[in-house]
Amino acid sequence: MTTGLLVGLVVFVLASFVGFEVINKVPPTLHTPLMSGANAISGIAVVGALLIAGPKEWSFTVILGLIAVCLAIINVVGGFLVTDRMLQMFKKKGA
Repeated sequence: MTTGLLVGLVVFVLASFVGFEVINKVPPTLHTPLMSGANAISGIAVVGALLIAGPKEWSFTVILGLIAVCLAIINVVGGFLVTDRMLQMFKKKGA
């Protein structure tokens, strides 16, 4: 096992534990704004995937970039739709 792989694995495991603890401590009233912000940040993944999928010649990397663009856009749009639906629950019935 190379040093880079071992360091990457340790960082991944530590980030998983820290992420779980942070998300676990979020109160329900902050869930909607947090989710909306996370979806906006996911837009960065769309930009990065577009950069990877950018070259005109087809290669394995370009195909992976195209798949990443599709998945990231589904993630962003779906997340905003769910956030909008949650915000609709807080509106008054008559308004």
